[in-house]
Amino acid sequence: MTNKKNLFYYVAPYCSILLLFLGWLYISSTKPELFPTPAATWDRLILLLEKPLARVPLWKHVINSLRRVVIALVAASVAGVIFGIFMGWNRTFNATLGSLFQIIRPIPPIAWIPLITIWFGIGEFPKVLIIFIGTFSIVVTNTYTGVAMVDPLNLAVGKIFHASKREILTEIVLPAALPAIFSGIRMAIGVGWAIVLAAEMVGAASGVGFLIFRGNELRDMSLIFVCMFIIGIIGALLSVGASWLERRLCPWKN
Repeated sequence: MTNKKNLFYYVAPYCSILLLFLGWLYISSTKPELFPTPAATWDRLILLLEKPLARVPLWKHVINSLRRVVIALVAASVAGVIFGIFMGWNRTFNATLGSLFQIIRPIPPIAWIPLITIWFGIGEFPKVLIIFIGTFSIVVTNTYTGVAMVDPLNLAVGKIFHASKREILTEIVLPAALPAIFSGIRMAIGVGWAIVLAAEMVGAASGVGFLIFRGNELRDMSLIFVCMFIIGIIGALLSVGASWLERRLCPWKN
């Protein structure tokens, strides 16, 4: 019985992909003008590789998008972890700046695009800033939750052994909060990769989001589908990489 269950969980993902592909074939055969066939999508990918759009190779579009996400994510992770630790560890900080953060946090990152465009124009910095805003709040929230949810018994043990506040924070609180912190960073990667597409649709000359916007302008559905698959594959690879790093740095969680 156990072997059958293991076989099911091994085969199920491939069956899901096959069903998706069959559904794609069926829909594209009925409305090819709105839903390009797999063959048409593949041909558009080859054409995009042979004749770059906007004189920028496909790999460079991908690299430009990744660069924006990585820069924003590194900045958001460092700032977000520090801010979240202070929120969870310092009641005064949480009551002041933490309250201000809770007011600003629900605002969607896309809602900032008009203001940021007016303030900073349409260069590289505004795009990175939009991604930073969207990922920063996720890292802060998860870090704060991880710090605030540390078992009080662990803190009591540290106090019994006369550990200083700094020692309690670095040797008890942070290791206990690390899984939540990495969970927030992993979520931020997916969100950042999604936000960059919206950011690149405003005044960008390269990037995967720019390609989707150009495909919409040209009514090139095959180009849009190619970019959507690229987005999905890269997003999955980023998630796998983040999970691998989490397992390496938090082995006790596995």
